[in-house]
Amino acid sequence: MNAEAFAPLMFGGLVVTLLIGFPVAFSLSALGLLCGLIAIEMGLFPAAFMGNLPLNVLGILSNDLLLAIPFFTLMGAILEKCGLAEDLLDSMGQLFGPMRGGLGYSVIVVGFILGAITGTVAGQVIAMAMISLPVMMRYGYDMRYATGILAASGTITQLVPPSLVLVVMADQLGRSVGDMYKGAWGPSVLQVLIFAIYTFMIARFKPSHVPALPPEARTLQGWALWRKCLRGIIPSAVLIFAVLGSMGGIPGITTAICTPTEAGAMGAVGAFVLAAMHRRLTWPLLVGSLAGTMRITAMVVFILIGSRVFSLVFQGVDGGKWIEHMLSGLPGGQIGFLIVVNIFIFFLAFFLDFFEIAFIILPLLGPVADKMGIDLIWFGVLLCVNMQTSFMHPPFGFALFYLRGISDTLYKNGALPTKVESKDIYMGAIPFVLLQLLLVVIVIFVPQSVTVFLDKQKPIDLDKVEIPMTERDDRTDNDQAALQEMLRDAAKAASAPR
Repeated sequence: MNAEAFAPLMFGGLVVTLLIGFPVAFSLSALGLLCGLIAIEMGLFPAAFMGNLPLNVLGILSNDLLLAIPFFTLMGAILEKCGLAEDLLDSMGQLFGPMRGGLGYSVIVVGFILGAITGTVAGQVIAMAMISLPVMMRYGYDMRYATGILAASGTITQLVPPSLVLVVMADQLGRSVGDMYKGAWGPSVLQVLIFAIYTFMIARFKPSHVPALPPEARTLQGWALWRKCLRGIIPSAVLIFAVLGSMGGIPGITTAICTPTEAGAMGAVGAFVLAAMHRRLTWPLLVGSLAGTMRITAMVVFILIGSRVFSLVFQGVDGGKWIEHMLSGLPGGQIGFLIVVNIFIFFLAFFLDFFEIAFIILPLLGPVADKMGIDLIWFGVLLCVNMQTSFMHPPFGFALFYLRGISDTLYKNGALPTKVESKDIYMGAIPFVLLQLLLVVIVIFVPQSVTVFLDKQKPIDLDKVEIPMTERDDRTDNDQAALQEMLRDAAKAASAPR
């Protein structure tokens, strides 16, 4: 085997290893170490090269940005269990109830709100399905629409700030978390509007699939209804503004006063306050939230360590150059590159979750995108939009698994009049996967959907750049001219778009 073939074979081994189904973190570590030993025997790099591995692992554990993950996870775990979803769905369902598709609109809006404060797909899908699915079935909603909208609204969590995926992507791409959050707001709102338009079209052309709630089902009217809605929305909005605004993650806020880790810690404290306001801050809630946070954090750390072992060896055998040459030579330039990458990510998401894709694949694609002149904030948000589909792919989407499990539980408990068939869940998911892919196309061809909320760089007038000289300055005229030219070059580089 020659050196040029080693990187492609190693990448092929990565794909095969991921498809085996063994835990990804350990598979990556084993594959990386095995390929490292083979590369040393072939003389592709010296044995001392592997001495960089402990330094890489220590670099992971000392990364302050990744501390934000357990804080945001704890915040979401607490809010998931404190009853906020139940209150919001009940009030929004009655607010939108008089119109056709009202329950669908309420699920979309509540999914967006919960996505901005919880960040957990599993808890969101389960909570909304437990509350809304029995009501939808009771009043004659189409089964496929009901299951599809519940699963899709839960996956919005992956795109709406403060999504954990965006934190990981900012770290892997070397960009600001606040900028990544600002870039994600446009596609998040567009995704909500696309789902709402789809619901409106269903109500327009198939009104029997999404009937309005009868008057007897609307128990709250007037100010009592609005008070219950505001009681859930206002504290949530305050928490979102405090967490995201403090780190510069809201459009219009240009100054960050907190790091992502500090903002996450503040969000966790705010979640405790909201749980106390709902009178559900109990010891079992605290223990369950902490246990869930530890599991997710441990999973992330081990996946990151495994991906670092693999990437160290892969870069050592010039795998990065192989990826760059392969992708940069695609026909169509940037558009061709983006189309191929998104197709690859879409199919990879059938088998991998978003953390695995972000840690394993993104470090290989990011440098290529950067050298092709693609804005990495836009690129990261685009891939995040694509990775939403990883939860919706039939038959492997995790959101569909969650919906399958909770619907069986509800049927056994008598909350559902009929059993929800797997084919209805899968067929109901397909239109929403297509709507998510429509958003991918919009973001590719309308990049302003991401960049419109990013801070605009202030232009530098090169004609006004001056170097004040003092009487003690004994430089020659040539030195002064050279220094002036260097300053102009630096200013020009600073004003160039990223």
